[in-house]
Amino acid sequence: MSTKKMATDAMLSAVCAVLGYIALDLGTLKITFESLPVIFAALMFGPVDGVLVGGIGTFIYQILRYGFSPTTALWILPYIVAGLAAGMYAKKHEFSNSDRELRMIILFAELIIFIFNTLAIYVDSKVFGYYSVPYVWGKVGIRLLICIIKSVVFGIFTPKILIKLSRFTGNGRKNEKI
Repeated sequence: MSTKKMATDAMLSAVCAVLGYIALDLGTLKITFESLPVIFAALMFGPVDGVLVGGIGTFIYQILRYGFSPTTALWILPYIVAGLAAGMYAKKHEFSNSDRELRMIILFAELIIFIFNTLAIYVDSKVFGYYSVPYVWGKVGIRLLICIIKSVVFGIFTPKILIKLSRFTGNGRKNEKI
């Protein structure tokens, strides 16, 4: 792993932690952009970097905001799986994904996070004894809508940002045709 790549992963992990920390958090309804650096790492460098940025960034955020608990790993897992999936797809296509493919990768990664976070809410509520159907499942529709809106917004800006980041890192999307 090159120094530039390690520095980029460290920076993206820090951005992930900060974005998670400053999220709008309303119980089971959370509006955050912490997945964006995970997706960038995955699309530029592949699955290992997506996993590292998702795991380290979200771990830092979780520990700073909530401390360590028996379910901490469940809250980190969505970003690890999203980074892995996005990175595997990007690597398979040699990091030259079309805008449409990028939008589909982003939507898929956000859906992974939505599904795994819903499961984390369920398990966490069972472990700590606060489970109720309205609390766990009542806002699923709104959370899914937020997931889709974030995917659309990320899909608009990600291709252009990836080109800029690729100039710095030397990896990822090099095609300026947007």
